[in-house]
Amino acid sequence: MQILEHNNQKVTVDKGELVGYEVNGHEYIHQKGSPGWRNADTEMFPIIGPTAEARFQVQTPKDIAIQDQHGLLREMEYELTFESASELKYEKTYTAGTQVGNSKYPNKSDKQFLYWPYAFQFEKKIRLLADALEITFTISGERDTPFMLGYHPAFKLHGENVSIKTGERTIALDEVLAVGSRALEVPNCNSVVLQDTSGLSITTEGFKGFMLWTEVRNMVCIEPITFYPYAVPQHLLHEGFDYVLDIPKRFTVKLRPEPQVA
Repeated sequence: MQILEHNNQKVTVDKGELVGYEVNGHEYIHQKGSPGWRNADTEMFPIIGPTAEARFQVQTPKDIAIQDQHGLLREMEYELTFESASELKYEKTYTAGTQVGNSKYPNKSDKQFLYWPYAFQFEKKIRLLADALEITFTISGERDTPFMLGYHPAFKLHGENVSIKTGERTIALDEVLAVGSRALEVPNCNSVVLQDTSGLSITTEGFKGFMLWTEVRNMVCIEPITFYPYAVPQHLLHEGFDYVLDIPKRFTVKLRPEPQVA
């Protein structure tokens, strides 16, 4: 367990998972064991979304890959590679074609192992700023490595009148609940504000939008994504790929506490 502290902020990270962001005694991150979801955050990579209807097969330029929901990265363990008073770095390294155990097998999937035809290195950097928390993802690999990336943090809800405000609309929690497991798409957007008893601004760089998901009223997942997986049938998920080019791809998420809202 690693802890970063600065002034009134405290960040807690467990094996690369952000399990706490507390500011002035207010906890923003959903706590494990609470209703809603068994995690606090995770990453969706190299694909986003379900694959069961496509028999867990995803077409890539090289070959068919076997992937379960949200990809194989979350089945791998992070290695802590750097630690300072204000910053933590974690890495996952994958060798092309390596079989990775699927935690959904056998209860929720008939695929015991997952694999991807491309090697990659995935870095997650967590940096505590003077008034915000910054999470940066860096993806390295051979040129033209295909991928989708989604960051999947869950936020603890404290108030009764919770909403998510974008530049164009205010989305009530009931709207997110109504969409169910598909998650509500917020396209072409790089900034939202979670309006609760204590607000939180979530801004991104590199992502193309968000999707919102919850099945309970005590938490909500506000997920920056490069592609909304329900835009195409599951067997066409490859239409949502981005590609590694000559330099690593970087994506940033910044969490900044907002003044208290009514």
